[in-house]
Amino acid sequence: MAVKIRLRRMGAKKAPFYRVVVADSRYPRDGRFIEEVGTYNPMTNPSEIKLDAEKINKWLATGAQPTDSVKSLLKRSGISK
Repeated sequence: MAVKIRLRRMGAKKAPFYRVVVADSRYPRDGRFIEEVGTYNPMTNPSEIKLDAEKINKWLATGAQPTDSVKSLLKRSGISK
């Protein structure tokens, strides 16, 4: 099972809001997930990033791979691999 840390799109049309989730790579983008580890709101100025560093580090230690967009969010919030 290839586990990914990725964004799950929520919110209305033209007003995106994302949840950072841990999911099997075979699941659809907005489908089933294992655990929610944070949120990202690009519509506010500056954009709002709330991440649970403890959960993310646990998943990274067990082999979960962050997507490119989540990698940049982790870098911006100071959580590194």
